[in-house]
Amino acid sequence: MIRKLRYMAFGALLAYFFDPQNGRERRSRALERIPSFRSAADEPAGPAETLQPDDATLALKVETEILSDPDIPKGQINVDAENGKVVLRGEVEQPELIKDLEQRTKKVQGVQEVENLLHVPGASAPTT
Repeated sequence: MIRKLRYMAFGALLAYFFDPQNGRERRSRALERIPSFRSAADEPAGPAETLQPDDATLALKVETEILSDPDIPKGQINVDAENGKVVLRGEVEQPELIKDLEQRTKKVQGVQEVENLLHVPGASAPTT
């Protein structure tokens, strides 16, 4: 009995969506309500497109990108983020790595500004 009801419901659904007079409009409206079927061009431009990742997500994203190289001392670099501004702190062995990490950080999506407070051992840490 339940199987028969399922087939009847499925048949009614097919008749509703493939009705020769109104089916096309009904299918279109139904697909508009399903977010995964909307194209990017159909989405309204506005605040949703300009949203920045939250600070913790941005810091994690930067850490993942810049510290993925095995030659970079992960435990000696601290990454903080606040409103799109990323602050790099810590000590690195090679002076050229300081600028390299800053450039890598600037390339991460969501980073608006980088404050580089990295320094080599024996040098005093830069201040803001």
